[in-house]
Amino acid sequence: MQPHLIIGNIFSFLSAVFIALSVIKKNKKDLIWYQVIDVIFCILSNIALCTYAALTTNSVALIRNILAYKSRLTRKITWILFVLCIVFGLLANNRGFIGLFPVIASSSYTVFMFTTKDEQQMRWALVSNLMLWFVHDIYVQAYPSAATDVLLSIWTIVQIFRNRKRFL
Repeated sequence: MQPHLIIGNIFSFLSAVFIALSVIKKNKKDLIWYQVIDVIFCILSNIALCTYAALTTNSVALIRNILAYKSRLTRKITWILFVLCIVFGLLANNRGFIGLFPVIASSSYTVFMFTTKDEQQMRWALVSNLMLWFVHDIYVQAYPSAATDVLLSIWTIVQIFRNRKRFL
């Protein structure tokens, strides 16, 4: 295995650990904090794996998550980040069609971060986000993240149905 793949997969694994921790959090603020750390490791993995659309969208996501964590994500900032995510993601795309998946995942999640305060809706947004990243992660050989994407999607869906009774 090539050194950049090993390094990319180490960071991918660390990212996977933090995204896994985020889905078990009961409130949105804790969920977002663990996703801040997750995105930092994603960025490092993207650098090692030379996947630049993912790198730029994750960089925008890091800013978004930090602002969301600090409750400073306004409507105007959300739309600016949404546009930056799409523009920079498209400009940096070096993976063709697959390179669009991180752009779609991150830009749609940006909208959900601002438009909902409901943990259940955030979980559904996370599932759709994870599935898009799964396709990308398989393609760029970020296998720990790809495996975690599937496991966390299943886990998150279980949590959605487990918590459903609480909200009815």
